Amino acid sequence: MNANPMAVSSDPKSIAISSIHHMASGSRADFDAVIAPHGFTRTRLAAPPSVRGDGPGGFHDLALWLRATFEGLSYEIHHAVADGDLVTVNSTMSGRHTGPFTPYTEDGELDAVFPPTGKTFAITQSHWFRMDNGLIAEHWANRDDLGMAKQLGWVPSTPAYLIRMARAKRRALRTIGGKR
Repeated sequence: MNANPMAVSSDPKSIAISSIHHMASGSRADFDAVIAPHGFTRTRLAAPPSVRGDGPGGFHDLALWLRATFEGLSYEIHHAVADGDLVTVNSTMSGRHTGPFTPYTEDGELDAVFPPTGKTFAITQSHWFRMDNGLIAEHWANRDDLGMAKQLGWVPSTPAYLIRMARAKRRALRTIGGKR
């Protein structure tokens, strides 16, 4: 089901699958072809405020944030099902943790910083899409975040890694001018 991941047709399943592959390696123009101007992803609430935009630009900014954290980001598609204006895709996301991972609270405050471990991961995800006029209007996902955290060595955390996290968060807060 991964053949030619950048090809986009008008089939809702193909559009959804293409958008997932675009997260790993797509350009802004690739997102323009599959995301509605008003399209949004619910997963943006854990991302930095600077990448929480709507439309193709918002999705592209989110993709760049993920790529800066996970080298070799890729998705293997297992199943895709469409029912009316809804499409669901079951996939495995994988990559190597080579940049700081910086989740934020819904209020836009830096939550934590996970310094790079250099470890690889592969986790299952279910992506849901609501389509509007042949484009993605809404996206949300169920991810195995705990599985990723275990594979990357975030949990259980060693005392040394907790110290690295605290230092990385202090540096990040100084960079963004946030509170301690």
